[in-house]
Amino acid sequence: MRKLLVVMASLAGCAGLKPVLVDASVQKPSNVAVYFTVDTVRGQPVPGLTAEQFHIYEDDKLVSVFESKQTILNPEVAARHYTLLLVDMSGSVLQSGQLPALQQAVNDFTSRVEKLQETAVYAFDGRAELVPLRAFGPGGGAVNLSGFSSTDPSTNLNGAVVKGLDLLRAQLERSPTPLRFGTLVVFTDGTDHAHRVTSSDALRAVAEAPFDVFAIGVGAEVDPAELYAIGKSGAATSKDPGAVGAQFEAIATKIEGYAKRFYLLSYCSPARAGEHVLTIEPFLVDGQKGKMQYRFKADGFGPQCDPNRKPNFDVLHPRVAKPTKN
Repeated sequence: MRKLLVVMASLAGCAGLKPVLVDASVQKPSNVAVYFTVDTVRGQPVPGLTAEQFHIYEDDKLVSVFESKQTILNPEVAARHYTLLLVDMSGSVLQSGQLPALQQAVNDFTSRVEKLQETAVYAFDGRAELVPLRAFGPGGGAVNLSGFSSTDPSTNLNGAVVKGLDLLRAQLERSPTPLRFGTLVVFTDGTDHAHRVTSSDALRAVAEAPFDVFAIGVGAEVDPAELYAIGKSGAATSKDPGAVGAQFEAIATKIEGYAKRFYLLSYCSPARAGEHVLTIEPFLVDGQKGKMQYRFKADGFGPQCDPNRKPNFDVLHPRVAKPTKN
């Protein structure tokens, strides 16, 4: 039995936390599973919550934890997250003398992010196409930038952003899981010089893409305003070439926080028929809390529910679930 997904708005108010529904699964005998994010009302991710830090209400009545057997499932059973890193390998980068530091920063970034999601690394220079350095997949190994051969020293930054979004979209469409999320990270030491794609077209593609997009800029030619426009989810910039590692680390921290704010909460409903309003209330020890609701039908529900059962989510189009912009 599929769910009736009539989603209500998050009821954060001034409570401090803002849970946001991504999707829900309802199936017999009485399994209900909800995939959602938890942030503060200021947009900071809230990781590390346990099953005991969620109150579950049906029709405003608290459901006993003994009756519900509520548990946090591994999100990987239903969701997969992908991060694509684009690395500027134009002439200015290759001749900067900072290639070893950039390579270290790239590999530190991927080794950290891949603990939570699949990553891929592609390079760009002045060419129209991206150059694969590491394909999507867990444990893809280190990237060797010193072996990169540039055939066009210009910088096709805008074109790389558009191509990267297309590549990320194609990867998510091939994903075997019903819930799929993408993140694009772009590193550059300057600005677009190739003019293959206009800035307005690139920014339009970013705005329309259902992904998080981050930008990293390090070098004297970096235009912070341009990179913050590209990085709609966040950016890290510095004019100091020696700060490349710190800027990559800052974005890795953001992505790590975003990934850990997803929760897959599963429980056994005590309802046996009719339509009901489910309220999920995450709470912290300092008193902060928030509410999220949705409606479901319990017709035909009965006993013998196992909360560890794999949820039955609909296949969704590639999307991002981030309630606020940093």
